[in-house]
Amino acid sequence: MDFEEKTISSTTIFDGRIVRLRVDDVSLPDGGKSKREIVEHPGAVAVLAMDEENNVWMVSQYRKAVEQVLMEIPAGTLEENEDPLECARRELAEETGLIAAEWQEIISYYCAPGFCNEKTVIYTARQLSQGSDLSLDRDEFIEVSKIPLEKAYQHVLDGRIVDGKSIIAVQYAIQNYLEK
Repeated sequence: MDFEEKTISSTTIFDGRIVRLRVDDVSLPDGGKSKREIVEHPGAVAVLAMDEENNVWMVSQYRKAVEQVLMEIPAGTLEENEDPLECARRELAEETGLIAAEWQEIISYYCAPGFCNEKTVIYTARQLSQGSDLSLDRDEFIEVSKIPLEKAYQHVLDGRIVDGKSIIAVQYAIQNYLEK
């Protein structure tokens, strides 16, 4: 069966600094018609920064969309035509002051493909060294912490870490970096 929905028309109803919202009129595979509300997002990166003792760097910050402080791995939005790895390097330096000699892409995924095209690429950053001071955006207020990977995993299990990208990264690290 052909599942593709053909776009008949598309109307942008909001064009913001980070996201654009459009409504698409579509033709369904069975010949019916429907509307799809789509959030366009430039994409994002996230970084699991881990030292040789398997400590990970976490960033706690208030997230207005969910009205709470979340503990997350460092992350940020891609700028126009920006290479994801360069964005990851920039975000790690800005949010933690760290630089890494070893980088590995571990996964890329769509965050909420039912209504949004945002794709996030997650990297591990190893062989860490202190670079410069934090370089936060004007509207960014964060607290940086370094915690053992096992503790981060416990935070995933007990519901303290509820952010998808951070859950994915911590579970990846547990499976791939801890001695069995």
